[in-house]
Amino acid sequence: MAIIRKKIWPGYLELIESGRKKYDFRLDDFEIKEGDTIIFEEWDPKTKKYTGRKVQKKAGYIGKLKIGDSFWSEEEIKEKGIKIISLE
Repeated sequence: MAIIRKKIWPGYLELIESGRKKYDFRLDDFEIKEGDTIIFEEWDPKTKKYTGRKVQKKAGYIGKLKIGDSFWSEEEIKEKGIKIISLE
């Protein structure tokens, strides 16, 4: 199992830490598999520095979406965007 480190902005770190945010939405520019460990490191976009706060989670199901492979046209996605719904 791999360990992956990713930046995360302050408000989102608190939501993951509290358990309210049970998903993450990322650009598919890195490898990750179910069971890998993700360490979210808080990054302050104003100071452009890490704050030192971290939260660690295990990756569950990983879904991928490419515009050409989706249920919707590129125009619909550009107009309306895409939502990710967390299921409990």
